[in-house]
Amino acid sequence: DSVIDWARDHRMHHKYSETDADPHNATRGFFFSHVGWLLVRKHPEIKAKGHTIDMSDLKSDPVLRFQKRHYLLLMPLACFILPTYIPTLWGETLWNAYFVCAIFRYVYVLNVTWLVNSAAHKWGDKPYDKNINPVETKPVSLVVLGEGFHNYHHTFPWDYKTAELGHYQLNFSKLFIDFMATIGWAYDLKTVSTDVIEKRVKRTGDGSHKEWGQEIKEKISQE
Repeated sequence: DSVIDWARDHRMHHKYSETDADPHNATRGFFFSHVGWLLVRKHPEIKAKGHTIDMSDLKSDPVLRFQKRHYLLLMPLACFILPTYIPTLWGETLWNAYFVCAIFRYVYVLNVTWLVNSAAHKWGDKPYDKNINPVETKPVSLVVLGEGFHNYHHTFPWDYKTAELGHYQLNFSKLFIDFMATIGWAYDLKTVSTDVIEKRVKRTGDGSHKEWGQEIKEKISQE
C-alpha cells in the first residue's frame, strides 16, 4: 500500500481495535490477523468507518501524495527491480540477486511485519493494560527491530518510541527516528512521562512490569 493507505488502516486499527472495523481484527484468529485479512474482502464496517478517519495531515504532504499517485511504478522499482539489479554490479548472478535480495527479503519482511498484527496480539505480557489484547513480546521486537512492545504501543499510541525503553536494545526503530531528528528530518516527537506510565501500570497493568509489577502482585494477593 501507499503510505497514506497504510496509515489509514493503522489508524483504523487503533481507533476500532479488535472490532469488525479493525482491518486485521485479532479476535478473528491468528491466521486472519497475520495475512488472512489481505486475502478476503474488507468487512463492511471497515468501509463504513474508514471515511471517518482524518487523513488531512498526510494528504497535505506533497511527497506522500507523489508516492500514492505513482505507487504502481515506485513499488516494483524499489521492491524488486533495484534490489535485483544492484547486486549484479559487483558480480552477483541475476538469479541469486532476484531470489535472495528481492523475493526472500520481500517475503521475510512481510511476515515479520505481520507478526506485529498476529503474535503481538496473542502471546506475551500486559504490563500496561491487561484489558486489551496487544502484548509485550521480545521475539517479535527482535525480528521487527522494535515494534513488539505492543501493549505499550496500544496504551500510549502517541509515543514515537512505541516502547517504554529509553535505550536502543531491541528498538532500532527508535534509533532511526532519533537519527532523523538529529539531522532535522523528524520533529515534534511525542513521548510519555515516567509518572504517567507508573500510574497507568499500577491502575491497569497485569503485574508483569519489571519495576512496578511486584507492587501490583502484592496488592492482588492481599485482596
